[in-house]
Amino acid sequence: MSGFIGEFGATVDAKGRVLFPAALKKQLSPEAADRFVLNRGFEKQLNLFPSNEWKEVTASMSGLNLFDTDARNFYRMFHNGATEMFLDGQGRLLLPQRLVAYASIKKEVVFYGYANRIEIWSAAEFNKMMTDKTINPAKLAEKVMGSKKNDN
Repeated sequence: MSGFIGEFGATVDAKGRVLFPAALKKQLSPEAADRFVLNRGFEKQLNLFPSNEWKEVTASMSGLNLFDTDARNFYRMFHNGATEMFLDGQGRLLLPQRLVAYASIKKEVVFYGYANRIEIWSAAEFNKMMTDKTINPAKLAEKVMGSKKNDN
């Protein structure tokens, strides 16, 4: 997969259900079969992996040395809160309360296509992150991409 793209607002209902954006559903590979794994992100967001992508990501971790403390801690942190998810008959996800609390999700969320996953952010946290004035986009691009060959 080349990666998900797009940013989509949605509303979480009182039961914790949220409609999965149709534009993202069109980007799912058939192997995903409307099955996902949701886990805590490294920032204050949730990561929604299509099941086939989750298998690839976790397979890449099979080489970790679990006798190493850092490797064990990373493995645990990455899998923290991992929950299998399915779209219901109306195309909604039921977000677990403990993960909703972690991400400070109240009512409004943003689905954000990001590489091989879809991030789910509280709309307030997403807006705060995207408008962070302490981050200079040009300097960040130079730092992260500066050593890469420019093919443009």
